Amino acid sequence: QRLVNENGMSSIKLLHQWYQSTYSAALKGAIQLGIGYAVGNLSSKPDRDVLMQDFSVVESVFLPSEGSNLTPAHHFPDFRLKTYAPLAFRYFRELFGIKPDDYLYSICNEPLIELSNPGASSSWFYLTSDDEFIIKTVQHKEAEFLQKLLPGYYMNLNQNPRTLLPKFYGLYCIQCSGVNIRVVVMNNVLPRAMKMHYKYDLKGSTYKRRASRKERAKSSPTFKDLDFQEMHDDHRGIMSK
Repeated sequence: QRLVNENGMSSIKLLHQWYQSTYSAALKGAIQLGIGYAVGNLSSKPDRDVLMQDFSVVESVFLPSEGSNLTPAHHFPDFRLKTYAPLAFRYFRELFGIKPDDYLYSICNEPLIELSNPGASSSWFYLTSDDEFIIKTVQHKEAEFLQKLLPGYYMNLNQNPRTLLPKFYGLYCIQCSGVNIRVVVMNNVLPRAMKMHYKYDLKGSTYKRRASRKERAKSSPTFKDLDFQEMHDDHRGIMSK
């Protein structure tokens, strides 16, 4: 029997929405708890120069809901936290002027805000309540690729302090019930208070790069490369070169 509520929504859809909201809340809480633990654990490690082997380090800790000698009790399902290149990312945060207390306060003090994803990827985006940081879920191959890039990223930051490359502050993995959720913490370049006249998701390609009708119907749609061409005819030659 297919049950329908007073708003016409099926029980299956309601169950799916409940599961999504419950799972998302648990994931956000685990991310905050995990990052809080990882950064706090770093405070006991002395500052030193970053070595080549630091870029490939992966630290792992199990956080049971009842707590342990090393970890606090919590009301989320048991999970394991993996922290990628912790000393290297600590160096990056210091280079960008991010103090540990400020980093923790931004991420852990208030619930994370879940954002809609207008792109074709299945990534989830979370925003800190103070608009400072974006937390994005990434695929295994993306996390692996980012870790391989870290030595070159380190060199670029030291040679070009004013680089416009994205600012990466941390790379983590939450393992729970056989599922791996990898997240990267980055700077947020679009505060919510900033009024945006147009938004574009540009990739330098024309294949399937037009916003859908559903996206265009939104109050604040995200346009793509072909939309950019059509709206800015003076720059049409840029994409064709």
